[in-house]
Parts: sequence; C-alpha cells; structure tokens
Amino acid sequence: MEHKLYYSIGEVAEMLGVAPSVLRFWESEFDCIRPVKNKHGSRSYTEHDIELLRRIYYLTRDCGYTLEGAREQMRTRPINDPQMELVRNLTEVRQFLVSLKETL
Repeated sequence: MEHKLYYSIGEVAEMLGVAPSVLRFWESEFDCIRPVKNKHGSRSYTEHDIELLRRIYYLTRDCGYTLEGAREQMRTRPINDPQMELVRNLTEVRQFLVSLKETL
C-alpha cells in the first residue's frame, strides 16, 4: 500500500472491499471516524482512520458483531488485536493468491 497523508473515500473503499456508502454509514455510527472534508464535502482519510475502519470491518464482517457490539469492542478491546492482524494477513495472502491465479 502506498503511504500518503490522505486517501480518498474511493481508495479506502477499495482497500477494504466495501462500497463508499458503507464507509459513510460507519462514519455516522462510530464517533471515532472523522475524515477531513474539503469545502466540497469530499472526504480524506488518514492512516489512523483507515486502521479504525479496518477494526470496524473485522468486528462486523469477520466476527459478526452488531454495530452496538462493535462499538463496545472498540471501547474495550486493545487496538492491536493479534487475531485481527492474523485475519488481515491471511486476507492479504488470499487476495495475492487470487490475483496470481487470474494471471495464469
């Protein structure tokens, strides 16, 4: 992943494999997600925002928590959860293998 100061909503949506509308929804449900908005309302996400969104994705999609459950986990669970990191690494390996298969 290229390291920049800010990422557009489209870039972040692609990183997470979700629609931009999902990111906007999560932003309305989780107070910790506050992307910078320009005068036109375009969102710019920082690395920190992306990490928080990855946690939300992990909790809601991978672990099956409801939004309320995910909010509670965000408050009580350590930020650097080893299990979340393992799931992320395995997902990246899977994506690599799928892309490799498509090139064969």
